[in-house]
Amino acid sequence: MPVMRQMLQLLGGCLLAVAAVFSGPVQAESPARIPKIVLAGPFAAVSYPLIHMVDSGALKDIADSVEFTPWKDPDQLRVLAIEGKADFVAMPTNVAANLYNRGVKLQLLNVSTWGVLWMVSRENNLKTLADFKGKEIAMPFRADMPDIIFQALAEKQGLDVKRDFKLRYVASPLDAMQLLITRRVDHALLSEPAVSTALRKTRSFPVSVIAPELYRSVDLTQEWGRLMQREARIPQAGISVLGKAALNDPLIEKFQKAYAASLKWCEENADACGAMVAKRVEMLTPEGVTDSIRVDNTRFVTAQDAKAELGFFFNLLHTRQPALIGGKLPADGFYYGAR
Repeated sequence: MPVMRQMLQLLGGCLLAVAAVFSGPVQAESPARIPKIVLAGPFAAVSYPLIHMVDSGALKDIADSVEFTPWKDPDQLRVLAIEGKADFVAMPTNVAANLYNRGVKLQLLNVSTWGVLWMVSRENNLKTLADFKGKEIAMPFRADMPDIIFQALAEKQGLDVKRDFKLRYVASPLDAMQLLITRRVDHALLSEPAVSTALRKTRSFPVSVIAPELYRSVDLTQEWGRLMQREARIPQAGISVLGKAALNDPLIEKFQKAYAASLKWCEENADACGAMVAKRVEMLTPEGVTDSIRVDNTRFVTAQDAKAELGFFFNLLHTRQPALIGGKLPADGFYYGAR
């Protein structure tokens, strides 16, 4: 009997221990410590939280080193993605879909930029795209996403892009901005922070002497909502995870929370964020970046929650320029967390 009693006591203790494990709070799996994490992106709103994450040490508890690497053109982005030189990369959503459809091992984690395209003009009374009929417009990147969005919205208003506008295609937003500032064109399609930078430049000496003031004209995001009869937001850019990092769910969850927190910080501390970003880019000023933050349409939305809006957007791009998303709509595996 004593032996039986001891066995029952031991069994009872084991059952209590098991019950304690399953009834107690479940601890989230912590990511294993990583020697180095590389964040990359363009100098645009989608990257500001990445820069803040580095400067604030948001990931220091899981990585020995965290650095931000800028990419300045599609070729640099392609090298970063294909050669796996970065773990988390900010990029246009259509570029992420394009790379995925071309076999690059990545997933879209979130969308944070929901519309940063503006018409900039020397005339202050142009309120819709129809008001630009017959005018010359500097347009960066022929047949790229901004051009396609412009064309789709113009056609929704019954306009013929080839007949009703004089589109002057240029190699980059910087080229379009320079044409505006040097008075070689009076209208351009630009994205932030180029818009705010151009407006600031033409208000300051010596540019103000030779270049009449520019005006922020049509907000293409608002036109998108009005003409497409949808919420006024375009899922333009977000963060993708690549390589080994894409297999590390605890790391991804940690990153998502840190990115959302840094995005919130940038929105709530526009002046400090402007100063932080401008330190890294000679052509940007703290005031210009701050101005852009105050008009940016930014919001953290997971790729899973943004899937329906991304699907609508990708369908539009696929109909007009299939190559922009790699020739087909991305499969469900493209969206991190999608079921």
